[in-house]
Amino acid sequence: MTAATRPASAAPFAVVASRLRADEKRVLEAFERRGLPYEFVDSRALWRELQQSGTPWSFVLNREIGQARALYAARALEAAGATVVNPARAVDVCGDKYRTSVALRDAGLPTPRTALALTPEAALDALEAIGYPAVVKPLTGSWGRLVSKLPDREVAETVMEYIAALPSPVSHIVYVQELVPKPDRDIRVVVVGDEALGATYRSSADWRTNVARGAETRRCPLTPELAKLAVTAAQCVHAEIAGVDLVEDTDGDLLVLEVNHGVEFSGFQRAVGPEVPVADRIVDHLIARSQSCFE
Repeated sequence: MTAATRPASAAPFAVVASRLRADEKRVLEAFERRGLPYEFVDSRALWRELQQSGTPWSFVLNREIGQARALYAARALEAAGATVVNPARAVDVCGDKYRTSVALRDAGLPTPRTALALTPEAALDALEAIGYPAVVKPLTGSWGRLVSKLPDREVAETVMEYIAALPSPVSHIVYVQELVPKPDRDIRVVVVGDEALGATYRSSADWRTNVARGAETRRCPLTPELAKLAVTAAQCVHAEIAGVDLVEDTDGDLLVLEVNHGVEFSGFQRAVGPEVPVADRIVDHLIARSQSCFE
């Protein structure tokens, strides 16, 4: 789709989401501060006829919180000619922990030891090879849900029995990862375009350091090494806007854990302060992308 085929009355930008959270409100306010026309689109009401070409928007910021809906919103809008940020291929890869790990490995980035087992029984063998303590995670999901810490074989067998009883065949595929000995924190870097905006430590009494689970955030020095790792991680999964999670091992070396395509940045924003306005940087990135397409 080009500017010439877009209806003259249409807004060039759209923000797609099913929930208008603080993050999305900040983005809409950033559009308004720039006097840019935009449209907020509730993804729950979004549908596209396959034979219909063109959309009312040239550029779409995909902020849908649900993985399946985010993926198919991006696919449908891209098929109609819109440019979607993040693109469907980024949503697809980031939504699968194993595919993300493969992309990180292929990019030469340091990651924890990881294995994929096609059955819970095979996962027990993988765990013996990886070593205890270890972690098993669902292939999809966020906020640390259904992530299990396995201190030994006995606990692992109990967890595998539970996984084997789950109704979905996909749930029986087990993602196994070493539990990296680390401080009671991890690191989140927010990347927009090809720039790392900043970094935060996320600390928690729980071994899972998700802000959604109550982890506290504070500013982390953004070193050149940290910035390079984060930007490369985002690029290798084709994400233009991303939250990259890393941990430090006992030697202080950095390992990349995962890349989040629908990064929530309220906790990050509180920690880094107003001098790093994430929403404004996101909108500026969309503007730059739109200008480069129509030059």
